[in-house]
Amino acid sequence: MSRESPSLGIIVNPMSGRDVRRVMARASTSAHQEKQQQVARLIVSALQHGVDRIFLGNEPFRIGARASENLAERHRVRLLDYPLTHTARDTETMAQMMWNEGCRTFIVLGGDGTSRIVARKFPDAILLPLSTGTNNVFPFREEATIAGAAAALVASGRLAFDDACLRCKRIVIDSHVDPEIRDIALIDAVVLHQDVIGSFMPFEGSQLSTLILTRAEPGSVGMSPIGGYLEASTHLDNWGMLVECDASAANRLPVPLSPGLWQDVGIKDYKRLPLGMPVALGSTGILAFDGDRSYDLAKVSPLTARIERDGPWIIDPQHIMRLAMKDQMLLVRT
Repeated sequence: MSRESPSLGIIVNPMSGRDVRRVMARASTSAHQEKQQQVARLIVSALQHGVDRIFLGNEPFRIGARASENLAERHRVRLLDYPLTHTARDTETMAQMMWNEGCRTFIVLGGDGTSRIVARKFPDAILLPLSTGTNNVFPFREEATIAGAAAALVASGRLAFDDACLRCKRIVIDSHVDPEIRDIALIDAVVLHQDVIGSFMPFEGSQLSTLILTRAEPGSVGMSPIGGYLEASTHLDNWGMLVECDASAANRLPVPLSPGLWQDVGIKDYKRLPLGMPVALGSTGILAFDGDRSYDLAKVSPLTARIERDGPWIIDPQHIMRLAMKDQMLLVRT
């Protein structure tokens, strides 16, 4: 990252917060206009706090273009064009192009899955994830005005990222048989039974089997509170949770698997999962990462999963602003 021209990448997933899971549950929709206004606030705040250049992907709904076109600072914003696939590959392409332009700090507007794409491609990046998805644990729910300022304080080098930020935990999935299989999850890896690859429907409590959680937070929605109702594990804890579910188990938890969608989950067993400890994922069922069904376990070589703290550096906006205040970075002297 150039100190002479500090830059920031803003990655927008235009489809986050608009999938069928919101229809099946009771979640709100994240409109393009709201994302546009968020991006405008991010741009203005970031340029106010030390960033010289901002990069945006020219995605199909032109959220970034519309956010910046009427700003006085628009000459410091660059829109990157790329071939559209209307798939998750577009997020990866945006991140790659920004990385090639020198960006090492990214604001990611989306859900757990959007941040996962960036984290898988660039584990050494610095991320400030903002929530616009459905079952979000990884992103912050932060006002864009403050998020833009916090990201800029790190992107500009005014605050050293390795002092001000903590690397996130990731679930690493691989195979001892097939070296081509390697994937990651940021919050949860889940084995589902009686399910199919590619489905966007909310998970059913009766289908859940093995859950591996980097964060088990009782105040969240989705897979995370299943562990969080039993024993909490946060971003700061150097361990996660392993939960074995069974629809016939005597112990049950009523859990919000999606916004407004409560279901019973049978709990067979649970325990803390130390960093680096491998878990065998079995030979049947569908393996989902951060809500996306990705592998049919019957069709791949045996997979294992483990939690490592080797993911991107995470910008916590409130923590960053407190550090900046203590160092009097927010005080303008005349």
